[in-house]
Amino acid sequence: MQQSRLTKEEYRQAKDLDAARKAGTAPAEIDDEGREINPHTPQFMLKAPWYVDNGKVSLKHQRAPEKRKGPKFTEEDNFWYARGKRAGPAATKYRKGACENCGAMTHKTRDCVERPRKKGAKWTGENIKADEIIQQVDLDWDEKRDRWNGYDPKEHDKVIEEYNQVEEARKKAKASELDKQGPATTSEAKKIAGLSDDEDEQDDDKYADAADMPGQHVNQKTRTTIRNLRIREDTAKYLLNLDTDSAFYDPKTRSMRENPLEGQQHDDGIDFSGDNFVRYTGDAPQMAKVQMFAWQASDRGNEVHLQANPTQVAILHKEYESKKDQVRDTTQKSILEKYGGEEYLEAPPKELLLAQSENYVEYSRTGRVIKGQERAKARSKYEEDGQAGIEAQKASQLIK
Repeated sequence: MQQSRLTKEEYRQAKDLDAARKAGTAPAEIDDEGREINPHTPQFMLKAPWYVDNGKVSLKHQRAPEKRKGPKFTEEDNFWYARGKRAGPAATKYRKGACENCGAMTHKTRDCVERPRKKGAKWTGENIKADEIIQQVDLDWDEKRDRWNGYDPKEHDKVIEEYNQVEEARKKAKASELDKQGPATTSEAKKIAGLSDDEDEQDDDKYADAADMPGQHVNQKTRTTIRNLRIREDTAKYLLNLDTDSAFYDPKTRSMRENPLEGQQHDDGIDFSGDNFVRYTGDAPQMAKVQMFAWQASDRGNEVHLQANPTQVAILHKEYESKKDQVRDTTQKSILEKYGGEEYLEAPPKELLLAQSENYVEYSRTGRVIKGQERAKARSKYEEDGQAGIEAQKASQLIK
């Protein structure tokens, strides 16, 4: 398959040859493996991708790769990497290109896992380590995703041996305990001779009694302790108000955002007021302010994150609030110095606002003073107000 641009004559000859192959008058094209290529195969199937194209006509890129036959590793290699093994004796002199720290040729100095020496093997020429065994592991698709690839079943023998040792120690401790007490019945003597599984159940019951506390449940059959979502002594939130029109309970998230007892008097011991109420009590509002500050600071280009570094965010928020108060006080002080009116910012004492006296005044329906001394009227600087007051006095006299 030609990769360069064809001339008109070459293109016409290629077309004629392709037509002759399809008609059967010309022999079929042969690939690099000696196989005939069907002339009716489309061009997009014959053309290999650029990353596997070798310049020759072939359908190898369309075929599935051949699977490897037989195991890749021998039984001695345990079908996996030879970890921690060294290849033969160590060298006696430092070799060029080896690790400057330990002297091995299989890795570089920056990849060395040996303890850093005060003077490396390159300068001392002593205690040179042997080369590690490096295997070229070429895993296929299934082997890469095999979670048991490289697992040694002999590792589980250590777990079994540990459990057997624990079981033997338990039997010895139980036998010594029964020897001290003395067998009272034949059944106890049988238990001493060969401890049955009933002893295990009794031991589990003994430990289960200690774990049987509020909020936990011990299953004797499976010998597991289950932690409940709530203590059973507490009333479930969806049982506080059985009215169908009360707060909605979402069973999927186990949340009841509204107050189920809103407008009702709470009983003693019931302090649930809805899940949303919990969010705005205690330090929750302050936490929301700090989170909003962190978001705004991050939007402005500062590297601030509340969950990653909460101490830094708390200190920055505290500094921000102090600077904000200083700017507000400075601005207020400058405005008062320019325009005045500072005396009006201070509220009068509560004794003057809520002043009370023993002066008793009784008024009639028309507003005349029947009993007591009439309150002094405020004088006005406007003349018309005085005329209005005189006319009001005349009108009151006529009414009398």
